[in-house]
Amino acid sequence: MSALRAVPTQLPLPPALPPAATQLLDQAHRALREATGHTDPRQRYATAHLGALRAAAGVLAARTRPEPARRRPRSAWVLLGQVAPELGEWATFFAAGAAKRAAAEAGLSHAVTEREADDLVRDVGAFLVVVENFLATPAPAAPEPSRSPFTRPRGTGGPGSRSRR
Repeated sequence: MSALRAVPTQLPLPPALPPAATQLLDQAHRALREATGHTDPRQRYATAHLGALRAAAGVLAARTRPEPARRRPRSAWVLLGQVAPELGEWATFFAAGAAKRAAAEAGLSHAVTEREADDLVRDVGAFLVVVENFLATPAPAAPEPSRSPFTRPRGTGGPGSRSRR
């Protein structure tokens, strides 16, 4: 009886992240570490929220191309939900906390509680793990337009392009 040799299956390596995305993820991790060191819940909340924003920007840097002329600025959370629908719930969650972050940054005394700040730090840590796993998987390819057997390929035989015999 011959022995079968098992050939290990190699998983494809994830594509390298653009430098901007890597930098933004590093900034997100630094913000999270900084947030854990703050004793003031307002600073902890605001810094953690900015860390989440950096992580979202990292996804956008990795999965989008710059638009030549935008009409108006759009929220990173809105764009994240469009670019990565699987992160849509996270985008909604962090978008809802943006006003609270602004209040905390403004120094309003009752902007956030200790518990809210601690919870957000924990949530941002979980979000960073999700983002890194998301970016480790190849981006889905854009679907090719379906070709019906009843349509002509573009550029051949359209109106005004009759061939003479």
